[in-house]
Amino acid sequence: MSNHRGLSTAWQMLGWLLLAQVAVALVGRSLAPLGPLIAEDLTLSKAQVGLLPSFLFLGQMLVSIPAGMLTDKIGTRRLLLIVCLVLGTAFLLGSFSSGFFILLFFIMLGGMGYGATHPVTNRGILYWFPAKRGTAMGIKQMGVTFGSALAAIALLPLAVTFGWRIAMAVACVVLMLSGLIAFRFYQEQLAEKTAREPAVKGSMRGLITYKPLLLISIVALILNGSQMTVNTYLLFFVTDELFFSLALAGTMLVLSEASGSFGRIIWGSISDTLFGGRRFPVLMIIIATALTGALGMALLTDGIPVPLLVVIVVVLGFAVSGFNGLWMNIATELTPRQQAGAASGVSLTIGSAGVIILPPLFGLTIDMSGSFQIAWLLMAGLLSVAGVLALVLRRLKGF
Repeated sequence: MSNHRGLSTAWQMLGWLLLAQVAVALVGRSLAPLGPLIAEDLTLSKAQVGLLPSFLFLGQMLVSIPAGMLTDKIGTRRLLLIVCLVLGTAFLLGSFSSGFFILLFFIMLGGMGYGATHPVTNRGILYWFPAKRGTAMGIKQMGVTFGSALAAIALLPLAVTFGWRIAMAVACVVLMLSGLIAFRFYQEQLAEKTAREPAVKGSMRGLITYKPLLLISIVALILNGSQMTVNTYLLFFVTDELFFSLALAGTMLVLSEASGSFGRIIWGSISDTLFGGRRFPVLMIIIATALTGALGMALLTDGIPVPLLVVIVVVLGFAVSGFNGLWMNIATELTPRQQAGAASGVSLTIGSAGVIILPPLFGLTIDMSGSFQIAWLLMAGLLSVAGVLALVLRRLKGF
């Protein structure tokens, strides 16, 4: 009976972590659906639009390691509230900004709250779910893509009617209220309360120089960059290159994020069940699927049937927006769980670089060549590199 109660409590705690993750993504990922409206308001180029998510993840990169170490020291519950308040306050202030560089500053500040969410919630999953961790992590990470899809569904129509500033402000209020609710009801697991001392391969230096962690983080760098590039430029691609309406483009973004939400659960479940907890085979399938989707996007031209566009968008989103849960599991399982937060922080810091580099590079490629096709082929080439690095990781760890 006690085991049943413990499992029930674990799923309840997952619910509060998921609530916070959805609300954080609703705000942080609002930059994608609101991007065209922000660009029109502030007269931004495609490369400048790419800097919006880049500065979000620059903030994440700056804070991930300190946040991971702090999570290992004081636990999940208090930091859960802090990250929601930091992100919500920063983006709320950003919604009042009238200049591009001021907006970038507040986005970067908000990125510190956004980025800290991952080590905070990952540690909670690691302690509450000794088994079925791939599924639980996938459900928690589903909150990112679900929140992103919710932003496209709810915030884009709101922004079209009332302006992007009002839409962003509403999302920030929802986030801060959600953070307060999660703080009120989330409980620390007993083992999480007592495990406050790091115990890994020695020290933080050991983590930073640990080759398997570095390799999975670089693979994530490419997949993360691809994911945010799709989120940032899909609306522009569908409207400017394929000449469909903004409404249809918004629907494609929702489908991409929704498929990623399912991917985060399905990839984790496949890893737990079909592969007995082995993560590497699923990682290779994800990379191959993402590569197929990127090549498919490169082949699309004006006049293509909408169903074909839907299939390719869903395939690409299922992979690049669905891999995160598996990545977080690999990163935390490569080290003892007492340093789960720090390991997440190190991996997130490296992985965030892809989101800083790839979206503006993708946009710059479009600006210079006038072609989305070349930009999609660039993404495909980088995904091929990710596959090679994953094979090196397999050889190193014997997955």
